[in-house]
Amino acid sequence: MRAVIAEDSVLLRVGLVKVLEAVGFEVVAAVGDATELLAAVEEHRPKVVVADVRMPPGYHDEGVKAAMVIRRQWPDTAVLLLSQFVEERYAADLLATNTSGVGYLLKQRVANVDDFVDALQRVAEGGTALDPEVVAQLLVRRHRDPLEKLTPRERDVLALMAEGRSNAAIAGSLVVSDSAVAKHINSIFTKLDLPQAEDSHRRVMAVLRFLEVG
Repeated sequence: MRAVIAEDSVLLRVGLVKVLEAVGFEVVAAVGDATELLAAVEEHRPKVVVADVRMPPGYHDEGVKAAMVIRRQWPDTAVLLLSQFVEERYAADLLATNTSGVGYLLKQRVANVDDFVDALQRVAEGGTALDPEVVAQLLVRRHRDPLEKLTPRERDVLALMAEGRSNAAIAGSLVVSDSAVAKHINSIFTKLDLPQAEDSHRRVMAVLRFLEVG
C-alpha cells in the first residue's frame, strides 16, 4: 500500500517513514511542505497521505488546505492529518469534503505505535479516525441539541463511532456485548431521526450530526 508523508519536522518525518514501512506501507515520498505534498500525490497517486496540519511557509492551515484539494482531485486517496493541538474545526472541514478515508489525530498519538497504525489502517481502508481528545472536546461543547436525547451510554457509543471504531471495538472498549452495541446504535439512529439506509451510511450521518457538519 503506497503512502506519502508530509511533515516539516525532519525527526518526525523520518520516524513516520520507519513506522509505516515497518507495518507494510511503501512510502513513495516524504516531503516538508504542502506544495511538495500535492506534487507527490499527483505523481505517485498513493493510497494514503499522512500530513501535518501546519506546514511552511505560513505554519497555519496549509496541510488542511492541501488535504481538501487531495480529497477533491484524488478522492481515492485517504488522508490522515496530524496536529500538535486540538483544533476540531479542521476535523470538521476535512469531513465536510468527504466522509470516508479521513482521519485527524494529535501528534502525540504517534508515540503509541499500535493505536496510530490501527487508525492509519482504518483510514486507508476507507474508514474514519478522530482523535479521542477532539471527540472529548466536542462532547463538552455540545449541549441543548439533538444529542441531549441520547443516554450517557449512547453518547459513549456515538463518541467511539466518531473515532471510527467498529461495533466489536466499541463493545470491547465499553465491556458490553456486540448485540448491546447494536441496540444502542439503532437507538441513536432513531433519536437523531436518521432515515432508513445502509447502516454504514447512517453511521456516517450520525457522526456528521455529532460534528455539526452534516
